[in-house]
Amino acid sequence: MKTLNDINFKDKKALIRVDFNVPLDENFHVTDDTRIEAAKPTIDKILSDGGSVILMSHLGRPKGVEEKYSLKHIVDKTSEILGTPVKFVEDCIGDKAKSAAQELKPGEVLMLENLRFHKEEEEGDVDFAKQLASLGDVYVNDAFGTAHRAHASTTIIAQFFPDSKCFGALLAKEIESLNKVLKDSEKPVTAVLGGSKVSSKITVIENILDKVDHMIIGGGMTFTFIKALGGKIGDSICEDDKLDLALEILEKAKAKNVQIHLPVDVVAADAFSKDAHTKIVDVREIPDGWQGLDAGPKSLEIFRKVILASKTILWNGPLGVFEMEPFAKGTIALGHYIDEATQNGAFSLVGGGDSVSAVKQFGLESKMSYVSTGGGAMLEMLEGKTLPGIAAILD
Repeated sequence: MKTLNDINFKDKKALIRVDFNVPLDENFHVTDDTRIEAAKPTIDKILSDGGSVILMSHLGRPKGVEEKYSLKHIVDKTSEILGTPVKFVEDCIGDKAKSAAQELKPGEVLMLENLRFHKEEEEGDVDFAKQLASLGDVYVNDAFGTAHRAHASTTIIAQFFPDSKCFGALLAKEIESLNKVLKDSEKPVTAVLGGSKVSSKITVIENILDKVDHMIIGGGMTFTFIKALGGKIGDSICEDDKLDLALEILEKAKAKNVQIHLPVDVVAADAFSKDAHTKIVDVREIPDGWQGLDAGPKSLEIFRKVILASKTILWNGPLGVFEMEPFAKGTIALGHYIDEATQNGAFSLVGGGDSVSAVKQFGLESKMSYVSTGGGAMLEMLEGKTLPGIAAILD
């Protein structure tokens, strides 16, 4: 795996695909700069070698050129984080981009305009990729969040740098962390899978059954399993067309000697609202008119024992509707158990939009071994797929 450390960037222009698809408020101020911070080590290494940096990214899902999706809005924040002024050019190909790149001196940073202002980016257009490639001497992919898409700047462009392409520090760390769970894990390995739908996690579950010893299932998908097992789930969320599949998963797990842990009790509410009446009930005996919205205390005690006995932990998806304070306790408690296990030497990887939001919201981010920056990309790797953005660098 060729990384930054295999290249000396002195007097070279590094064309870096970053993932600066960051949230902006109504005044176009960056509200979460995690992704910019995450790219800093890669940029710092290239600048300290005596190279220059050309940053390319997308922002949002623009239809053609839309001012609100211009990357000019994040130039100031990027300059502040890097501690060096960032130049900006209002296109990513063409004469303006070319002359801005040519004028770049060692130690300088240039940001190109939103790649997705050109439809050719998402189409994976070869000519568009070639024009981007002409701007730099070395191609660095540091955008894990888009590594599962075969876009021009993430995959197609790599062919124009047969001997001068590498992974950035962030992307290398993502691959290494996922491999620690999927390939080189220390046992016992526990996967915690939450979220509302079994259907969105089927391939993940099937792929990781060979790699884990324990699987904790929480969140809304609990109730598809409980109903399949003959329990009464009241008005809880359920995928009725996946009941047979849930039983199949339980059978497969048993055959592979994987212990599945489902909640035994839940915090039930008489409405999907933070002001609803709540009570703790047996997960198989939820009354009509009530729905399970968080894991209950007995479940958490069981999960705690499993987590604290684990050496490798993968967490993807919350245990309840953590966005509402009365139903956040399970997710917060789980985060604290994983923190405790990590302090005791376990390796913990958190990924997937909602679990990442949860660890950030509850101040647990720094307590985990690694928090992944790419939701969709991480899920695809967990499903056992080879991501095109990664394959293009390894090729």
